[in-house]
Amino acid sequence: MTEEGRTTLLEFPCEFPIKIMGARVDDFAQTVLEVVLRHAPDFDAAAMQMRPSSKGNYLSITCTVNATSQAQLDALYVELSSHPLVKVVL
Repeated sequence: MTEEGRTTLLEFPCEFPIKIMGARVDDFAQTVLEVVLRHAPDFDAAAMQMRPSSKGNYLSITCTVNATSQAQLDALYVELSSHPLVKVVL
């Protein structure tokens, strides 16, 4: 059981990929990077993978973070999901 009283299938620390999708605007990638670094300060920005949609309207960013706890991942998902530039977090 984790400290929140629920079980998880993950064993921490682990590499955990997070996919973030949003409109393809100038500051989207930088904004995502800033949020990720707040929760995973050891994340290497050079490891960000970006892929535009087929029509170029959206951008998908994959960040593989070194997750240290379920609480860390939860906080990262909450902040990313609540940002106005972000449409989907997987």
